[in-house]
Order: sequence, then C-alpha cells, then structure tokens
Amino acid sequence: MQQEFDYVIVGAGSAGCVMAARLSEDKNISVCLLEAGGKDSSVFIHAPVGVVAMMPTKLNNWAFETVPQAGLNGRKGYQPRGKVLGGSSSTNAMLYVRGNKWDYDHWAALGNPGWSYQDVLPFFKKAEHNEHFDDEYHGQDGPLNVSDASDASELNLPFLAACEALGIPRNDDYNGARQEGCFMYQRTVVNGERCSAAKAYLTPVLDRPNLSVVTHAYTEKILLEGKKAVAVQFSVKGQQQTVKAKKEIILSGGAFGSPQILMLSGIGPAEHLQQHGIGVLHDLPGVGQNLQDHIDYVQTYKVAASEETFGVSLRGGKNILGAMRQWKKSRTGKITSTLAESGAFFKSNDALEVPDVQLVWVAAIVDDHARKLNLGHGISCHTTVLRPRSIGEVKLHSNNPLDPLCIDPKFLDRDEDMQVLLDGAEVMQKILESEFYDEVRGKMLYPVKLGDRKALERDIRNRADTQYHPVGTCKMGSQDDPGAVVDAELKVYGIEALRVVDASIMPTLVGGNTNAPTIMIAEKMAAMIGAAH
Repeated sequence: MQQEFDYVIVGAGSAGCVMAARLSEDKNISVCLLEAGGKDSSVFIHAPVGVVAMMPTKLNNWAFETVPQAGLNGRKGYQPRGKVLGGSSSTNAMLYVRGNKWDYDHWAALGNPGWSYQDVLPFFKKAEHNEHFDDEYHGQDGPLNVSDASDASELNLPFLAACEALGIPRNDDYNGARQEGCFMYQRTVVNGERCSAAKAYLTPVLDRPNLSVVTHAYTEKILLEGKKAVAVQFSVKGQQQTVKAKKEIILSGGAFGSPQILMLSGIGPAEHLQQHGIGVLHDLPGVGQNLQDHIDYVQTYKVAASEETFGVSLRGGKNILGAMRQWKKSRTGKITSTLAESGAFFKSNDALEVPDVQLVWVAAIVDDHARKLNLGHGISCHTTVLRPRSIGEVKLHSNNPLDPLCIDPKFLDRDEDMQVLLDGAEVMQKILESEFYDEVRGKMLYPVKLGDRKALERDIRNRADTQYHPVGTCKMGSQDDPGAVVDAELKVYGIEALRVVDASIMPTLVGGNTNAPTIMIAEKMAAMIGAAH
C-alpha cells in the first residue's frame, strides 16, 4: 500500500463510505479509507431480515455496553454498532427517516450557518433514489435506494387503523411536507437486498485506482506536527502502519469512535487525557461530551399468526425455510422484510411545535435486542423519546486503543424524558390493545395494566434501552461555544487539516433515525471539500 494520499478517511460507516466515494470522483484526488471491520459479504447483511442475527451477536457488530445506568435500575445498556464496511448502515433495520425540518433549523439557530432545512434538503435529495415519491422533497438520481415495504405483515393494518382512531392521521410521506402521522416505513432496500452506504456508494467504485480501502485496520491515533494533522497510525493484524495525508484527515468513526480517536491522539479534555497518561496536544473540553441517544421502550403481545409474523415455532421455521429458498431464487418474499414495518410520529402534548414520540411496529417478539429468545410468535412496538433532555458522555477507560470505551448516555437522567416516555407508551398500549387487534392479540409478554403509570414506569426502568442513535460527542458549534468540537465546516477547532464527518457532529439529536441524516452530512461535506479543491 502506498503511504501517502490526499485524504485519509477513518471509518467506512454511513459517512465514511460517502466521503470516500464522492472525493474519489475527482481522478486527481487520492483517497485512503480505513475500516476496523471486514468486508460486507455476509448474507446476513444483504438479506434484510438478517438484521435479527447481527443485532444480538458480535457478527459485524462491536456490541458495546454502557456503564450501569441509574435511570435503568443500574442495568448496563447495550450499544450495537456496525463493525464492517458500511458501518451501522450494514447492520441496522434499514428505516429511511430524515428527522423533522425543525431539527435542522434549530441547528442553524444554535450558530451553525449552512445547516438549516433548506440548506440540507438538497443533500438528502442528492443521496436518494426514491422508488415511490417524486416531488420537491425527494431525489431520483442518488445512490441510496429507498423503497416501500415489501411482503409486509397484514397485522400492520390494525396498527394503522388504531392510530387513525386515536387521532394520528395517515401520512404516507413522513419525510415530506410534514412528519406527523402514521405510515408504512420506507426502507433502504434495493431489489430485495439491503442498500447500505457501502452497497450504495463504495462497492460500485472499489476499482478506482485513486481509492484504497483497508479493512481490519484499527486506528490508534492521529499524528500531529505542531497543530496540524499529518498522518494516521493504525494496525492490521498487530502490524503497526502509518499513512500520511497531504490535504486532510477525515474522522468518520461515529459517536463513539471519533471522540475516542481524538482523545487517544491527545485532543480532548486535558484533565481526562492526563489521567490516562496521554500527552495533551490540544485541550478541547467538548470531545466526548454532549452524548445524546434515543431512549426506547418495547411492549410485546403473543399472537398465533405464524404466517404474518416471525417467530420460533415448527410452522414458523417451515415458513422461513421456504422464504429463504424464494429469496435465494428471486430476491422476493418475507426475507425482504426489515421486521420493523409501520410506525408513527406524534406529539405527547398538543402544545408542542413538532412530534416528540416515534413508534416502530415490528412483526415479531422483541425482547432485549433479540438477546432473549421466546418460543412462539408475537407483535411488538417500540416507543421512542425523540428529543431527550438527558445528556451523557463518552470517556476512555485507558490509553489502549483496543480497550472498550466508558459509554454513559445517562438514560432517563431527566424526569421530563420519563414523562414523555410514559405518555408515548400509553398511546402505544392503547393501539395494541385496541379493538382492531382483538381477534389476534394474546397475552402481554411483560404484563402492565393500561393506566397504571407506576407499574409502567417500573417496567420502563426494568427494560428500556437505546434505539441505536448515539450522536453529539464531537459537537458542531460556534467558536464561542465552550462545548463545540468542530465548526460549521466540521473542521476541528485548533487543529489544521482535520475534520469530523459523522453523527458525532450533531449538536442535538434529530427527531428520527440517524442513518439518512448521517449520509446527508457526508454528502454536504464532500461537496464543500470538492468545491474547495
């Protein structure tokens, strides 16, 4: 491998794949992309329903844990993150959700020019090839394929009917003119296969002579000359290597990886670095702070409908074997389901400007991130607090790059989050216990009587956890914001030739899933860098 490139990108996740593909469009620019995981060749990645095999295991998955969470009765939370080309876009549930217009206008109002909704919409559209919607909100020419649910369960229909009966209107395009309503989720799926950032952006361009992709590359630190980032030190199979960057180093390690690498490099809160024997090259207090994540609570009901759900039974097993043969032959059938199929956005309080609760209906039993296996079949629904007030942090355990991080989301640290989750969960329970499900609904997996908020709160503290959307740990902000790590061009304050481009730069968590916004961030930055050079 050559030892010098114009750009070195650390992390081949949702942002890194976009950056590598877009920057290398210019034949005069050389790009090196480093990824700690392996190639995205697993059938569990490409078969949409394979998410259920990766989520609870270390298959293409870092499978991080949080520190014990006081708000969760001292439990450690689970933080699955993609460890493979495509990052978490290769292991997620493939829901295409942008968040709310308000989120981006809020970013701009916080002192980040160029990040309002009108500023970012062109980059959502640039990324997207939407099979269904063709209007001012959607793109048709982008690499990221967005399609409607295929082979979805008939049991989505009572969910939608119950939502409408409760006053949550039908809104098929929650990424369009307005977000509020109930709908079938659109997914990043193409021709019956997952459309990850790797599949959309990276795979088609791997033969470019100016692009070098190195897998199983564990980044150890960024090397500085004075206050300029000049190289990345990494190891492959224990062999230490260095690659130099002539123009810039771009960190795309995600909300955990990017602050970790900055701190290991001597860039971060001085006192914390000194505690771990790391020389302070640049005191930047915001690194690892401002961690925000969606707290999520699931309720499940048993059903007998093995044809319409995924589950552990003789009949269900037979159905899946048949579906696997169908998918292998024609890329159609139940294997193309993302399991998470319908959903809703609504306000827990009518006085709110925008929805603060998200529902995700699943055609299966969901118990502890699929780490607890239950016999039989069921239907589940996630309730998510979209803009949590609780803010946590990411810290180092040691100066060893291979040591796991100290991840502390501080879930339910603020009582406001519990109140929103209680309100949202009551709506979710009304939906699943409505007359529309009377013919199929069986016993509740973890029984809570509707209206008993004390029992509901106990169950939430016993079982709630992440919806897999950590952001904010390299916060974008103005120069006078003491917690800001990068400016509005995502350049690291105080360090030359170094940017962070991933979900860690989000100043606040968006009201929705984070994969599409992360791809948008990378599209915007690639265009900005390309224009500059």
